[in-house]
Amino acid sequence: MKEEKKYFVHESSYVDENVEIGEGTKIWHFSHIQKGAKIGKYCTLGQNVNVGPNVIIGDYVKIQNNVSVYEGVVLEDYVFCGPSMVFTNIKVPRSKYPQRGSKFYVKTLVREGASIGANATVVCGITIGRHAFIAAGAVVTKDVPDYALMVGVPARHIGWICECGQTLMKFVDEKPLSGECKCSKCGLEYLIENGKLKEKGKR
Repeated sequence: MKEEKKYFVHESSYVDENVEIGEGTKIWHFSHIQKGAKIGKYCTLGQNVNVGPNVIIGDYVKIQNNVSVYEGVVLEDYVFCGPSMVFTNIKVPRSKYPQRGSKFYVKTLVREGASIGANATVVCGITIGRHAFIAAGAVVTKDVPDYALMVGVPARHIGWICECGQTLMKFVDEKPLSGECKCSKCGLEYLIENGKLKEKGKR
């Protein structure tokens, strides 16, 4: 008796062998999940999404249309990837000198709850911190702190954002090095220490 799948894959999409897909996940039209990929529970992958070999995607991740998650990229739980945003996995690509295989790919880590806006570009080899927010069209070229609000080309840190998505503060002249702030929307409280934001009561 054939085991019933606990996830959904549209008939127009392809799933290679040796792929793990969690319960409740939905993969929509014209997508391709390549060998060795691991996708967690209750994820949503929109139209024309490519997940490269050996990619790791956590639970409750949402990937919008026209996104390629290349080998070397890791998405933790609750990450949001906006339409047509771009990951890379090689620092200096050359058509004449192809660099294929895991040993060439540079790792990119997107931590829990981070959001990447539509048409943003993430250069490989960096870490995007927990609950950070990358604005639409931004080009991220270096590590992003937890809860950072990033805009522009190249992306610059212009403020702090709550886990729920509410802007906590924007910088005017200098980044505040210490202090407290509270989200006006959800009530979460934060501490700013040494230029970093963390939820109050957490290490």
